[in-house]
Amino acid sequence: MARWTNLRHGAPPRTGIPAMTTALALTQGDPAGIGPEITLRAWLAREEHGLAPFFVIGDPEFLGSIAARLGLAVPLVAVEPEEAAAAFARALPVVRLPGGLTVAAEPGQPDPASAAGTLASIDEAVRLVQAGRAPALVTNPIAKHVLYEAGFRHPGHTEYLAALAAAPGAAPPTAVMLLWSEDLAVVPVTIHVALRRVPDLLTADLVVETARIVDRDLRSRFGLAAPRLVLAGLNPHAGETGTMGTEDRDVLAPAVERLRAEGIAITGPHPADTLFHARARATYDVALAPTHDQALIPIKTLAFDEGVNVTLGLPFLRTSPDHGTAFDIAGKGLAMPDSLIAALKLAGRLTRAQDGVAA
Repeated sequence: MARWTNLRHGAPPRTGIPAMTTALALTQGDPAGIGPEITLRAWLAREEHGLAPFFVIGDPEFLGSIAARLGLAVPLVAVEPEEAAAAFARALPVVRLPGGLTVAAEPGQPDPASAAGTLASIDEAVRLVQAGRAPALVTNPIAKHVLYEAGFRHPGHTEYLAALAAAPGAAPPTAVMLLWSEDLAVVPVTIHVALRRVPDLLTADLVVETARIVDRDLRSRFGLAAPRLVLAGLNPHAGETGTMGTEDRDVLAPAVERLRAEGIAITGPHPADTLFHARARATYDVALAPTHDQALIPIKTLAFDEGVNVTLGLPFLRTSPDHGTAFDIAGKGLAMPDSLIAALKLAGRLTRAQDGVAA
């Protein structure tokens, strides 16, 4: 098991609400998805899970209508971000969407008309975190296809956050997707691309840049003094010395050599099919994998409901649930808040660790 208990001040409390003077910023996500329901349920579970205070950026009237529809007794209070921590114990704090935007969505029926509010919530959350009015950002799920219909031009949620994080005229920072759980943490080196494109995109420079960001953020955000990384091979048996593909020998192995020369503790490429059993997991903190599914299949098998998406490489901390909008169950009272709770817990845990506050 990875050494996640080595966060600077250990694990968060099991019960009670940690004392924090500022609250985490939580985006609304797509309002037709399960984001509103899991937000409400996460607040109801705040004491049981020892959640750090958070506020949601959205429409309190809409959230109130969802609570009533689902029979959830969640009091809501419209606040400024600085008021959220004090209000959190008695009500779910809501920071209204900027510009007077409101939400009118039917659960389970995605509508491009909601895109403006979805994006405004993300924009405002980033602005508040960058201004120091919230210590970290937690994002509810969005549906890219809904945003695309409304003219959204970014590849995805993470790329949009990277663009918002960039200074005017500057290139966006390289964002790296870490999927984290207590039992396994993984990073896909290539993400949402067709499998046939991976060999062309998988360069030694990309592997090196990704591993550098992972190593740096594990040190600075997770408090691991000497992170242990492994790299999975692309081909079966990591290419079998080039007889089943040359990428492992000619691209991945040289990248590992470069990283080790820089002092980064990484090994590989290893056959992916033997990298994720319990004994293997005990030898590393994060596994990098060349393809999306090589990384996500094992973590979703081990921690489907508790996995957290952590974006590395940004100038602020961002976590999110490791699932989508689940339009098929939205509004039916079936959504489980486990992954959002895990994302909120981890954001609070890392925030307290970075601030030197006992967790």
